[in-house]
Amino acid sequence: MEGMTMSNAKPWIANYPPETAPSLDYPRVPLTHFLEQSAAMYPDSNAIYFMGKSITYRELLQLSYQFANALIKRGVKKGDRVAIMLPNTPQAVISYYGALFAGAIVVMTNPLYTERELIHQMNDSGAETIITLDLLYKRVTQVRASTSLQRIIITSIGDFLPLLKKWLYPFVQKKQGQNPQVTYSADIEPFLSVLKESATKPVEVPVDPTKDIALLQYTGGTTGVAKGVMLTHANLIANAVQCQAVLYKLKKGKERILCVLPLFHVYGMTTVMNKGICIAAEIILVPKFDVKQIFEMIDKRKPTLFPGAPTMYIGLINHPDLKKHDLSSIDACVSGSAPLPIEVKLKFEELTGGKLVEGYGMTEASPVTHSNPIWEKGITGSIGMPWPDTDCRIVDPATGEEMPQGEVGELAVKGPQVMLGYWNRPEDTAAVLRDGWFLTGDMGYMDENGYFYIVDRKKDMIIAGGFNIYPREVEEVLFEHPAIQEAAVIGVPDPYRGETVKAYVVFKDGQLVSEEDLESHCRQRLAAYKIPRQYEIRTDLPKTMVGKVLRRQLQEEDKKKREAQEEIKTS
Repeated sequence: MEGMTMSNAKPWIANYPPETAPSLDYPRVPLTHFLEQSAAMYPDSNAIYFMGKSITYRELLQLSYQFANALIKRGVKKGDRVAIMLPNTPQAVISYYGALFAGAIVVMTNPLYTERELIHQMNDSGAETIITLDLLYKRVTQVRASTSLQRIIITSIGDFLPLLKKWLYPFVQKKQGQNPQVTYSADIEPFLSVLKESATKPVEVPVDPTKDIALLQYTGGTTGVAKGVMLTHANLIANAVQCQAVLYKLKKGKERILCVLPLFHVYGMTTVMNKGICIAAEIILVPKFDVKQIFEMIDKRKPTLFPGAPTMYIGLINHPDLKKHDLSSIDACVSGSAPLPIEVKLKFEELTGGKLVEGYGMTEASPVTHSNPIWEKGITGSIGMPWPDTDCRIVDPATGEEMPQGEVGELAVKGPQVMLGYWNRPEDTAAVLRDGWFLTGDMGYMDENGYFYIVDRKKDMIIAGGFNIYPREVEEVLFEHPAIQEAAVIGVPDPYRGETVKAYVVFKDGQLVSEEDLESHCRQRLAAYKIPRQYEIRTDLPKTMVGKVLRRQLQEEDKKKREAQEEIKTS
C-alpha cells in the first residue's frame, strides 16, 4: 500500500527511462573532488580548450593548487568570500577551483555589472579578494573605496592564449581601442605571477559538504535587490550527479562540451563546468556568443554537447552561413533560462540529428530541477519531469495547499540541490523556503504523466478585464509566425481593462508584415482577450547574459514613453 501512495505522489517516476534511477548516491565530498578524480584517471586528456590552447586535467589541477596556495599565502581563510569577475577563460576555471581548494566561498560576478551593481554585490557578500580582467580594472578600482575589497588580481585574455596569439594580443587590443593601463602594487597583482610564484603542493582545507557554502550566486535583480543564494558543496555536487544520471549516455573522458553559456551564471557553471569536470570532458571555452566563432569551434572541435539558451539556437539556425557547416557532432543540447519555441527545437534537431530538449531551473536550485528525457520521447512545450530525488508540487499561491492535477498554481520544489537560503536575509529566506520546499514564483501545472508546464512568472501575469493572461502563451503564438524571429509580451495599463497586452517583435532579416497580419495570425490561435492590442517593432530585445528577455526593462521603457506622452498632452 505504501508503495502505491509513493508512485501516485510522483507519477513521473514511472516515465523515467530505465537507465535513470529515481534516487541516486551523492558522494560526501567537496566539489573539488571531481577535479582531483578526473586528473587521476585522465591526466593527459584535455580539460580546457581555449582559442587554440589546450590545458590537460593534470595541468588544470596543478594550476588550481597553485592558485589556492597563493590565496592562502595572501591571508584567505576558510569561509572568506572571493569574487571572480571574468568571461569564459581558463582563468575563470582556475580561480573557481583554486578558491574552493583554499576553503573560500566563491562569489561569481557578472563582468557587465555597472559600478552600482558591483558595489552592492561586494558589500553584501563582504568579498575582500577579486580576480578580474585588465579591461575591467578601471571599473573595479573606482568602486574599491566603497567596498571591503583588499586585494585585486588582474588577468588578461592574452594570458592563456597560444604563444603567437599571446604575442599579438596587445596589438589587437590597441587596434580595438582597448589599452588598459594597470598600476600594479602590493595589493594589485598580475594573475600569472601570482600563479608562478606559488607551490603546486595539494591543498586540503577540511569541508563539511552539507553545511559549508561553496558559492554565493546572486540572483539577477529582476525581483528588486539582488540576493546572494547560498549553495553548499553538497548542493552543487548533487546537481552535477543528477545531470549525469539524466544524460546517461555521456561517456567519461570522451565528451566535448561547447561552453558558450557564461560560467559566472549558475546554469553554465553546473551544466558545463562542474558537470564537464565530473566526467572528464573537454570544455571548449568561448568568451562571447558570436555565431561565426561558434560555427568555427563546431567545425574544429566537434563538440558532442551544447547546453544553451533559446536565443543561441535561434542565432545559429537563422544564420546565412548555416549551410556551410556540419553540426552533426552534437548529440544533445539542453535548453534553459527561457522558454524554448517549438519551431526552434524542430529545426535544430533536423540540422544536427541530435536532441534539443527543454529543461528548467533557478539559481536557488543549483540550478536544474526538471528536463525532458533526452533520448526518449518527451513532450514539446513542457519543461519535462523532475530530476532524480527532486520532489515537486503545484500549490495555491494564497493558501499553500496542493492543487489538483491539471490546475494552475505555484510550482514548489524540494531536493538535494535546493539552497540553504539567502545570504544574511532570513526574512527573504523564510518567504520562499518552507520545510525544505522552495516556492519558485513560477505558475504552472502537472499532467497525469508527471510532466510539468510553466505558464509564466507569478509577477509577469497580466490581468485584463479579470482574465489571467500568461505572456509566454502569447509569445509562443507569435513565434509561430514565419516572419518573426523574436517576441516578448508585457502588460500595460489600460483604462478600461486594467491591463492590456503589448507585444514587442523582431522580424527576421528582410521580412516585414503588417499589424493586421499579426492580428489575424493571433486571432486564429488565441482567445480574444489574449490578443495583443499594441505592437512595437524592434531590431532587438533587451536580454540578460544568458539570453533571457528582460520584460521588466520593456515595462520601464513603456512607462517612460507613456509619461512623456502625458506631459505633452497636459502642457
